[in-house]
Order: sequence, then C-alpha cells, then structure tokens
Amino acid sequence: MRHASSFTLIGVLTATCAVAAHIEEVTYLPNDHPAIQYVQQPPDDPVARLGKRIETGEVKLNYSAEFGYLPALLKQFGLNIDSQLLVFSKTSFQATKIGPRAPRALYFADDVMMGFVQTGDVLEFAALDPKQGFNFYTLDVAKADKPEFVRRDTCLQCHQGLSTLGVPGILVSSVYPGADGMPAFRGNAMITDHRTPLDKRWGGWYVTGTHGSQSHMGNAVAHNSAQPQLLDIRGAQNLTSLDKRFDTSKYLAPTSDIVALMTLEHQTRMTNLMLRIGWDTRIAQHEGKLDDAVRDRLNGEIEDMVTYMLFADETRLYEPLQGVSTFTKTFTERGPRDHQGRSLRDFDLEKRMFRYPLSYMIYSAAFDNMPGLVRERVYQRLYDILTGKDQSPAYARLTSDDRRAILEIVRDTKPNLPSYWVSK
Repeated sequence: MRHASSFTLIGVLTATCAVAAHIEEVTYLPNDHPAIQYVQQPPDDPVARLGKRIETGEVKLNYSAEFGYLPALLKQFGLNIDSQLLVFSKTSFQATKIGPRAPRALYFADDVMMGFVQTGDVLEFAALDPKQGFNFYTLDVAKADKPEFVRRDTCLQCHQGLSTLGVPGILVSSVYPGADGMPAFRGNAMITDHRTPLDKRWGGWYVTGTHGSQSHMGNAVAHNSAQPQLLDIRGAQNLTSLDKRFDTSKYLAPTSDIVALMTLEHQTRMTNLMLRIGWDTRIAQHEGKLDDAVRDRLNGEIEDMVTYMLFADETRLYEPLQGVSTFTKTFTERGPRDHQGRSLRDFDLEKRMFRYPLSYMIYSAAFDNMPGLVRERVYQRLYDILTGKDQSPAYARLTSDDRRAILEIVRDTKPNLPSYWVSK
C-alpha cells in the first residue's frame, strides 16, 4: 500500500553492512537474515489476528451495500472515521481508479492502516508487527462467506527502501500532481514528517483545516505539463469543505484533516526508526558484532531517534492550526493520562504539534519490543535530557517546564520504567 508517492530505488546490502555510519545511508536490510526472517516468521499484527478470528468463525463481518466491509473493519481495528485522509495522486497499485474526483481514503491508528478506493477491487491494509515491521494485505471487496486477507509482500517494492529507513514500513510523501493526479518527477517524491516545512507538504493530498497565512501544497494540481512544479494554489489554502472538489457523499467523512495528516507524518518516521534500530541490533547481536565501533554506530542511531522523539527538529508553526473533524478530540482521548490529567497525546497547534513534546509512540508495542539494550539506552538518554543533565543545544527548544512535565507524565503512565526514573 503506497501513501502519496513511494517511488524509490532499492539497493541490496549484505548483513555486514547492516549498521551504517548514518541511519539514512542504508536503503535495504536483508529480510531473510537469520535474525529477522521477515517472510518465514508467522506474522503477529492486527490483520493476521483478525484473519484467524474470521477463519474460526469467532468474528463475522457485516457487509454494507454502499461501503462493503469498510465500516465493519474500521470497527474491528478501532480505526476512527475522523482519521480519514484523502489522497488523489495516482500512487497506489489501484492508480487507474484514483484521481482528484475520486481520491483514495486512508484510515489509521498506531498499529494499522486501511485504504479504500472507490470502485476498487480490494481494500488495502498495512499492519504493524512490533518486531518485524509492517505487513501488507488486501481483501477482496466482494461479499464472501469468510472474507480472507491476502498478504502482499510485493508491496515491499515501494515499502522497503530508503524512504522507510531500509525496513518494511510506511511513508508519507509530497508530489507535484497533474490535473489527473499523475505525479511529475517520478522517483523524486519528497518524504515528509514533522521536520518538513509546511510549504513542502501534502502535494497530491486533500487537506481540510485552517492554518493562517502558512501555505502547503495540498488541494492543488498543475495544469501545465511543461511546468509541473507550478501548482495552481488558487482557493487551495484554509479549506474547510471539499464539496466543490468531488462528491464527498461517497466517503464515510467529508474531511481530510490537517491535524490527522500531521499526526500520521510524525508516526510513520517514528515507527520506522524503532523498527530499523531493532533490526540493526538484532542482526549485530546474531553475528556477534557488538564491538565498540558497532555500539558507537547504534548509539548514533539511537540519538537520531531520541532527537525525533522529543520533536527537537520539528518545523515551527508561525500561526495556529485547526482541523475541521473531531480527530483532535478523539485522538487525545486515547490517553493515557497522568494524575494531573496530562497526556502526550494533547495537542498544542499554536507553536508546535504537541503540548508535551515526547512521542506518544513510547507507549507502542514497537517501542517495548526493541532489544533491551536499545530501550535501556533510550531511557537513559531521555532521563538525562528531561532532568536537565543534558543541556546540549540540540534540545534547546525544551524549556525546563517542558522537561519537568514530560518527565512527570512518563513516570505516571509508562509501565516498567528503569528504577532511576521513579520519583524520589
């Protein structure tokens, strides 16, 4: 399942190159390495688990005349309708059915994504195995006695490469779409996350919400094929309705919320970082190569992740953002909350994304399933930064109030912390 554009060149590295000098330098890690066995190991993800329950008859999916299995599956996976994002660029294997008048709908939570295409042949799924990475599936849209998920490892052609840090992952990117949704400059899509300036984001996506004078590439197409980078942005900013763009009644929601988009962007790279460092460490451990040089490289990767977790390199917001769906409310309700009612899921949206800038993915199974020595190092680095022991310029954006609040929230809400985290 592709998200916006995901064209990459995939290079094969040997296992001895698994830990590079910089985390962005490796385009592919070996799936069949004995420490990984991505294809050989039975998948442990939300789709695989639901598939077993359907097969045994424990779960029966209702079939909607208008939307097929979509509503029932959203309910099974705990995917809120307000997480809906709409992509109109032709960047899925069902590309012929996608365009500005018929965008693809995506729905997401922390560990699963689902794609719906009008008149599509299949529903698309990406589900997170917390150790192995994302697994990709489809399900026929036609009604069946026992709907069956089909694993599609061919999706790794786009979903394992430079854009996903070399592991099976998810990506969000920005393209220059033509009037029919076909992206220009194929192979040069801009991968986006919370570090990306807003004016480089969301080409090929619909975006609903207000953002003041800050601009983005969403809701716009290029009309001149000779100058595809010149998007027609007239009327494309601060949209609160998409009714004039296409028939929104054909979707479960009329929105593609700006806050949901930003949340997904943060989440994709955060998840890929956890998976990549986990794979690198497991491969090094299996090969007995945890010497000082490898540990230094792993520590460098961990530092990249800690910097990202703390939003230290987040692009600044110069004016407030506001979505038009209920996503901002329902996302924060998922908690957990500390004894003062604070949560890492609380949004700011005035100057930055989150009120307490530490990734909520610290609660994820992907975080908990990283090798122990990685988690220990991450906890130590977070503790040093949040207690003020580390005052390096890289974390200068974190005020003393930020650090204290995050430390208190994590102490209250994260199980199995190291003993030194416990408040005296």
